[in-house]
Amino acid sequence: MGSVGELTASALEQAARIDLAAAFRLAVRLDLHEGVCNHFSVMLADGRTFLLNRYGLHWSEVTASNLLALDADGRLLSGDGEYEKTAFWIHSRLHLAHPQAACVLHTHMPHATALTLLEDGRLEMIEQNALRFHDDIAYDDTYNGLVVDQAEGDRLASVLGAKRVLFLANHGVIVVAPTVAEAFDSLYYLERACRLQVLARMMGGKRRPVRAEVVACTFRLLRQDAPQYASAHFGALKRILDREEPGYSG
Repeated sequence: MGSVGELTASALEQAARIDLAAAFRLAVRLDLHEGVCNHFSVMLADGRTFLLNRYGLHWSEVTASNLLALDADGRLLSGDGEYEKTAFWIHSRLHLAHPQAACVLHTHMPHATALTLLEDGRLEMIEQNALRFHDDIAYDDTYNGLVVDQAEGDRLASVLGAKRVLFLANHGVIVVAPTVAEAFDSLYYLERACRLQVLARMMGGKRRPVRAEVVACTFRLLRQDAPQYASAHFGALKRILDREEPGYSG
């Protein structure tokens, strides 16, 4: 019989696997995915091992048991199959550089990515969902192609800094958080905010500003309850999966 510590670590890993698998399945439902590209990861409690999706799986095929476990040197610790090299360099370097980035979500979700295609593309603080991200977005305005080495992974980690969101020029976005629930909640509302701003720009009128003091106050109110809200939101979404796609947790 394993020690209490071993049993606890095993239970925590299984919970992380289920949450991460749920995030993949939900991303498909919400059109946040693209082909078999993009990647989500979560660092386990040991601070050395992280879970990542296997290369070649559609996100609707991801389950708790087919996630790969890797270390920071790229060694496959458990799971079958290969991982995408760009996924490894992005996620491993972000996890190592930022303790707050226990969960790292990278997507090419359409409306957020559309903003990264614009010169000086920025999420404007002109709508309530956007105010969740006040002064919490880093912008990488240099596209260097695919992330295929440690240097580029470290550069992205440096650009992110202490922020929660990174906009990648001509590429997509990265969202980080201490938990899968918080990261997915941020990813969801980021795409909602970007979609509204893309629509507003298409309408062609002058966008209505929000007073700076209201932006700051609303951000504080939203952030103080963010972990509890994210947990409730993600829990509700997981209940839908439990009813309709229970295989994700296996």
